[in-house]
Amino acid sequence: MDEQQVLIEVSDLVQKFFLKTVLNGISFRLFPGESLGIFGLRGSGKTTLLHILAGVDRFTSGTVQVLGCNICKSQRFKQATGLVTQEPSLFQDLTVLENLDFIAGLKNAGPADIERVIDQMELKDCLRYPAAALDAGLYQRLSLACALLNAPRLMFLDELIKDIDLYSRHLMLQGLEPFLNSGGGLVCGFSNIEFADYFDRVGWLEKGQLEFYEPQAAREKWELLLYSFKKPGDVKNV
Repeated sequence: MDEQQVLIEVSDLVQKFFLKTVLNGISFRLFPGESLGIFGLRGSGKTTLLHILAGVDRFTSGTVQVLGCNICKSQRFKQATGLVTQEPSLFQDLTVLENLDFIAGLKNAGPADIERVIDQMELKDCLRYPAAALDAGLYQRLSLACALLNAPRLMFLDELIKDIDLYSRHLMLQGLEPFLNSGGGLVCGFSNIEFADYFDRVGWLEKGQLEFYEPQAAREKWELLLYSFKKPGDVKNV
């Protein structure tokens, strides 16, 4: 693929917190239309990696190019990205519509963009409710709607569909399809191996290293790990 079409290029990325090395020499590329899932258990560094890619956190060493920008030298790439964090990041006391209006102003998005994401995420019936009153599924739909306001080229999503209702999960995954089909790129952190099939590739993050697998191969590796801990005589499916 044309080098100019690379959305993300990471080379020898290292991130250390005091004596702990969280990311240890990670390298990879992301191309248009590609969805990359970063799989790892709690504390593996998924959120750290996503925050670095999104320009939220600095890193110890290595190079990170996002949309052609060296993120240590330029923040221009942020104008074409969307981020959904694992921790709640919306304004809890503002209504759904007020959140959309405020974030649209930050992203230079207009009324048509607000209407577009309201329709995409089916938020029309809850526009007057404060964000704090929403259940987990609606809250995530609003979070994704805010991230999509500026029609980004790149999305960074952290545990987007974990512990939410099935309809909200379906709606959000469906809403990301046109984004990917138009050449957008997606990096999503997840900790439930059952979600592996939603991605083109799975990056398995463990002990600071990132190994890449096809979704089915990632699931098989997980099953082998589970099997390796079993002892003869273990009771199945108690």
